[in-house]
Amino acid sequence: MSDQFSMSGQVLAAIDGSSFSESVCDYAAWASQALNAPLVFVHVVDNHSQAPEDPNLSGSLRLGAREKLMEELSDLDEQRARINREQGKLMLEAAKARAIEDGIADPATRQRNGTLVETLVELESDVRLLVMGKRGETADQASGHLGSNLERVVREMHRPILMVPRGGFKAPAKVMMAFDGSKTARKGIEMLAKSPLFSGIACHVVIVGADTGENSSQLEWALATLREAGHEAEGAIRAGEVEATLHAYAKDNGIDMMVMGAYGHSRIRHLLVGSTTTDMLRKSTIPVLILR
Repeated sequence: MSDQFSMSGQVLAAIDGSSFSESVCDYAAWASQALNAPLVFVHVVDNHSQAPEDPNLSGSLRLGAREKLMEELSDLDEQRARINREQGKLMLEAAKARAIEDGIADPATRQRNGTLVETLVELESDVRLLVMGKRGETADQASGHLGSNLERVVREMHRPILMVPRGGFKAPAKVMMAFDGSKTARKGIEMLAKSPLFSGIACHVVIVGADTGENSSQLEWALATLREAGHEAEGAIRAGEVEATLHAYAKDNGIDMMVMGAYGHSRIRHLLVGSTTTDMLRKSTIPVLILR
């Protein structure tokens, strides 16, 4: 995990036609101001993401009829692509106007053709923080579903990602980090301590596990690191299932944002960290910052 928050670069906000886009705009504007980083909105036109499968009628049509049908289908594809582009431009204009209302002087907009994941990976080198909705427009009504795009982005990006749920914006006053004492998690605490994103914000550190001497020592280190950086910090060691325990703590303590490490790369770590991250993303009703 590298300290991405200390790098130069932009806050990139991915928007689409879903009901999450307003939250994405507001949290991206907040992050842009906190990090003193340029804000860029991106909309990706993926003309195949929602297209129904074309029926294969070639075997039941004469050649002339088949050619006419293919021409008509091609025309429909072009019309859909044009409509998607125009809708995207309107979304970007609306996002820019909202960000200006939120206090951003000159937000930029970009529209790309292709898939969301490939586009974000291409833009990654200029990104300091990616902000995106918990689900995209194709999964708008599936309340327990984690958008496949988001899960792939988390796996493939190497920048911090702020996942925001639907609903109104609330400037974070309390953040919680899930901590396990690992080298990666310790780097996460150090990032949290010195990032301007969390300046003046109270930090809670939670270890899910047994109340052992080792865990107590790890927790004390984390709290001392945060306090030395000027944060109000408190922590807890809780026994129980990871995801349920973290959600319960967040609810009981009025946490506004959760901070977690992302998917590991070894098979065992991927199984443990990856599944926990996915579960947390799926069920969280508050923003989750995923560190890389």
